[in-house]
This record gives sequence, structure tokens and C-alpha cells, in this order.
Amino acid sequence: MSLPATGMPPESVLAALETLRVDDPPVHGGRVLAYVYDADVDGLADVGRRALAAFGEVNGLDPTVFRSVARIENDLVGWGLDLLGGDEAACGLVSSGGTESCILAVLAAREEWRRRGGAGQPSVVLPVTAHPAFAKAAHLLGLRVRRVRVDPATCRVAARDVESALADEGASSALVVVSAPSYAHGVVDPVAEVAAVAQERGVPCHVDACIGGLVLPYVRRQGRSVPDFDLSVPGVRSLSADLHKYGFSPKGASLLLFSDVDYRLGTYFAYSDWPGYPVVNSTLQSTRSAGPMASAWAVLHALGDEGLADAVRRCVAATDRIVAAVAAIPGLCVAAEPDSTLIALAADHGAEAVDPFVLADRMRDRGWVIQPQPAYAGLPRTAHLTVQPASLATVDAFVADLAAAAAVSRVEVSADPGLVELAGQIDPAVLGAADIAGLLEVAGLGGDAAGLPDESAAVHALIEALPTALRDRLLAGFISGVFTADRSA
Repeated sequence: MSLPATGMPPESVLAALETLRVDDPPVHGGRVLAYVYDADVDGLADVGRRALAAFGEVNGLDPTVFRSVARIENDLVGWGLDLLGGDEAACGLVSSGGTESCILAVLAAREEWRRRGGAGQPSVVLPVTAHPAFAKAAHLLGLRVRRVRVDPATCRVAARDVESALADEGASSALVVVSAPSYAHGVVDPVAEVAAVAQERGVPCHVDACIGGLVLPYVRRQGRSVPDFDLSVPGVRSLSADLHKYGFSPKGASLLLFSDVDYRLGTYFAYSDWPGYPVVNSTLQSTRSAGPMASAWAVLHALGDEGLADAVRRCVAATDRIVAAVAAIPGLCVAAEPDSTLIALAADHGAEAVDPFVLADRMRDRGWVIQPQPAYAGLPRTAHLTVQPASLATVDAFVADLAAAAAVSRVEVSADPGLVELAGQIDPAVLGAADIAGLLEVAGLGGDAAGLPDESAAVHALIEALPTALRDRLLAGFISGVFTADRSA
């Protein structure tokens, strides 16, 4: 990129930015069932954008200077605590998103483990369905990950398996993680049972409710059965819930709630051993825009409690419609009965089994974005749906297209055995960028990793078949190739 010799008019700049989005899918309208959350409420997105702009230059680094930061954060945390079972001792913070909240939750647990006299390398015990943010946190913070299997029929972890893992880990256990719900399958782990096991051993339990924390309380209000999952559960010491998901605000803002102030202190970084100003950070960032938290505050106030309840009602109604429609499609099933608004579509094995990877391609042909998910640890390959309030208005068209797409998706795609054999001979640790580019070209992704082919089912099948370390290295190399600096004049 080169800058123009003289500045462009604001209208031209904004128009040029808009052209950059020409290949992006729409973030509103309900046709993208991953990554976006459309409340389908007139004017709501504009409220969020205007608040984002109004507070975009307010620095969240120092709430003693920009006092609105503390006021907004205290409002959001207070609302979250009331919604999610916090008592008078409970507290929280606002982070930039679910991953930062998860990292901070692991940090708080590690610091408490150290205060209790933990020595050596601490460990975090989590189901194989836990979000990768926790593996990232462990990588960054020096914890060992102990994975626990889940029931392949329910996709939930069992408390007895967590108890066994904690017994094996012994004094190194610093944290147990459960999901409410898990992203991949949309089911809530048995939080109360797992938290009780953790509490008995003196280990904190974190509930990852990033995608369900603002949904499940309203689902319960509808009279539906919702497992106990929040801060009111004994043994739960922290809980994350994203505001930019089903709080419908612009990205990125998330709540991280704690059982008590002492536990939250483990996330704080304070430093005064230098000649500049004393630094105190409650999150991983120092300078951070107050725009995202202000937009979350604005959107929640614009919706109100009844508006949020209605948004969840529409989500649940659309979810029910999709689940019922899937039951009538030969060769397709729901991997696990969803507890909230996430659905995983799997093959109903038999002569007419639908391949979820092919289904995702055929739905893209019809203008829908659903998310392929590889088979793992006894769990089948699936196609993920994040159902939104906007999905209710489009559900008839969606289920009709889903049935039509399924009818032409009954051929299972598998990885090329020759490529899989070749992959088994490769040490991913020695692969550089040029090596990765060459392997990607062989795999059909193009040597410059410029983009996925139009038909991605075979690519996902190959990813599924590769050894984990190799596929992670290739995926990192692929995305690295996407982000190649534009040095053109």
C-alpha cells in the first residue's frame, strides 16, 4: 500500500473501504451461521456503531483519568453478576473477547495455585471439547494441558473422568474447565457435578459460558430445563460470557466474572519499577479503546431486558425448527440435542449418509455459510450452526435449502491415502514457510496460500486425517500466507 500524495476526501476514503468488503459474506440477514450475531432489531446495529465511534478514542488504560471507563465497566459487570448468579462477594472485569477472558481465567488460577505453594509446572484439566483458547492460555502461561474424553453420544464430559484426571495430576492441578455450552456441539457440561469434584480437591472451576452465558438464563425463563451452570454453583470460581456474541454488540467485549475480589487480583499486573507512570492493568492490554465496552452498554440498554429475552426466544424458536427439520432429512442428524442455540449436524450413517463437509459446500452454493468441523477423539465430523434471532425470519428458506443440499451430499469425502502416507514421514518442527507453501500446493491450496478452493470438502477431509502437529503447522503457514504485506506503489 502507498499513501496518496494528498489526503482523500472522507467520503472517498469510506467508499474505498467499502469496496474492500466486496468478497465478504453479509454480517446481517441470517445467512452466515458462524462468527456473526444478528439480533434483527431495527436500528440496534447503528446504536452500537455510534457508541463505538463516540468512545473509540477514550483510553481504558487509566480509569482515574477517563472515569467513564469505570462507570461503564461497573454497570456491565453488575448486570452480568445479577444475571449469572453472583453473590455480594462476586466481582468481574470487561475484556476484549472470549479468548482474553479465558486466558485471564487461567492466569487467575495459576496465581492462586502459586499462592497455595504450588511448585513445578501447574496443569489445567479440560474436556476435549473445551475451546482452544484454554490451550492457548496454557501455552502462553506455562501450564500443562490434561485433556479428558467426553461421551461420544452426549458430547459431555463426565465428573468421574474429571475426578480421575485430578487424581492423576495431584498437586499440579490448578484449574478445571467446563463449557456452557461447548462451541462444537452446543451442549452444557455437568457443571455442578464437575465443580463439586474440583472443590473437594481444592481446585478452582471455570465455566466457559462465552457463547451461552447471555442465552441460558433467558432460556430458563421460558420454562425450559437448563442445567445449573453459573456462579451460584458451589466450586465455580470464574465464568466468562461474551457481550459481542448474544449481547449483539460490535466486537470485541466480554465479561469475566469471579467469585471474589482476591481471586480476581490474580489477573492484575502492576508495575512501578521504572521512571515512568505506575502501570496497573486489569487485562492483558494496557492501552485499550473504551469503544467496545461502550457499544455493549449502549446495545444492552437499547434492547432492554424484554428485548434481550425476545431475541433469545427467536433464537430458540429457530433452533427448534431446524432440529425438527433435520429429523426429517434422510442421512442427516443432530450430533447432540442442543441446550441453547448451537447445532452440530452429523451423518446419520447408512446408505444415504450425508457428509457434513460436502453439505457445507452445497449450502455455500445456495448462499449459506455453515462451518465444517473435523472428527476428533471418537466424535464425528460435523457442520456447525450458530443460530441467531435473524435466523427465525429465514428458517423456512434455510431448511428447504438444507434438505436440497443434503440430497446431493451423500458421498463421503476422504483424504488421498498417498498424501496421508507422505504426511506421516514429515517432521512438522523442521518445516519453514517455503516448505509449507510447497506442501499446500500439493494439497491443492496453492503454493502462495492465496485462498481456499471453491470446493473445500476434500481439504477439510485432509486436515482431519493429518497428524495434529503437522496440520497445525500447515494451518499456521496457510494463514501466514494470507497475511502477506502489500508493498505495491
